[in-house]
Amino acid sequence: MNNKYSLFCAISLLFTHAQAFADNPSSVSANVAASSNYFWRGITQSDDGAAVSGGLDYDSGKGLYIGTWASNVDFGDAASTSYELDLYAGFSGEYNQLSYDLGYIHYAYPDAAGDIDFGELYASLGWQFFTVKLSHLTTAQDDSTSEEDMLYLEFNAAFAVFSESELGLHIGRSSGDTVMEWTGEDDSYMDYGVSLSTGGLTLGLVKTDLDADDDIKAYVSYALDFTL
Repeated sequence: MNNKYSLFCAISLLFTHAQAFADNPSSVSANVAASSNYFWRGITQSDDGAAVSGGLDYDSGKGLYIGTWASNVDFGDAASTSYELDLYAGFSGEYNQLSYDLGYIHYAYPDAAGDIDFGELYASLGWQFFTVKLSHLTTAQDDSTSEEDMLYLEFNAAFAVFSESELGLHIGRSSGDTVMEWTGEDDSYMDYGVSLSTGGLTLGLVKTDLDADDDIKAYVSYALDFTL
């Protein structure tokens, strides 16, 4: 099975269940996107190549949500891991002008040669234009990391600019022994991002302070969101 076909199967599986969810009176939404690069915490997950992704989300209307998301990946490994499939669930809401979100996300790589899945607990708080989020590695398969020690703290801001456009700013810090194991450098690094979005189109720049990956990289993406 080639990479494109396996990704197509994964995304098709997501939408196969869409009608079953749609019969529920709660909210069900889907998204598809194409990007010139797929970055995760400042590091490319597609070997600086293009990525196609799709997701499906169920919102109970009372704070509880579950969802799934898939994208092609390319880690440049001999095993040729071809796609990522995320599963997540959480609870979100607002209290006294503060938004909050608590949940768990599982990162799965079904066609990887080894067992490299891992999962994180996350929590975020938002106020007006700003959001702070903390993610902590809680589960990891044997071939993913031997340390199981990673913490990610990020600050994000979004501002309305021009006409129906949004300026996004991001700064994040990854820390822990797993970070050293994955990057081969220090046990922590910073990543930065800036983006401008309008009508589903996003232009962005990302950068890290890793010695092996400290170039400023640009990307363009286009996303569609719709209710089922």
